[in-house]
Amino acid sequence: MNKKYEIISGFPGIGKTYYKQNINNFILDSDSSRFSWIKKDERNLNFPKNYIDHIKNSIPHYDLILISSHKIVREALVSNNLFFTLIFPERDLKEEYILRFKKRGSPQNFINMMEKNWEVFIDEMENQKGCKIIKLKSHQFLQTYLRYKNKEEK
Repeated sequence: MNKKYEIISGFPGIGKTYYKQNINNFILDSDSSRFSWIKKDERNLNFPKNYIDHIKNSIPHYDLILISSHKIVREALVSNNLFFTLIFPERDLKEEYILRFKKRGSPQNFINMMEKNWEVFIDEMENQKGCKIIKLKSHQFLQTYLRYKNKEEK
């Protein structure tokens, strides 16, 4: 596996799907819900192993793999020695992200859950080991990070 690739574990609302839909590269936008649920209200007991297997199998085919930022997924990445970049907003951007969720049409129960658990999620991400951590500032997106990173590499 000599091909250069990057795995980005991205917080909701940073623009993973937008980036995939608007850039012509070898990018995989892998939604973990396809792996964590069998059907509505029935969890897949093979999750996150099935998701990690999917990520591993995708590495030879993609330059960039965009994945969930769920704690269980991040822990599985670390235990499988898969280095990743974790991208999430700065703590004080809660209202900006709640507005992003509303504008993109996220379900109200998702918005409520994010509002209620914001601080817990940010705490966990700030303390994540085994990865590179990037905190986005106000009005920044995944695309902002990748544009800056690509300039540095040239």
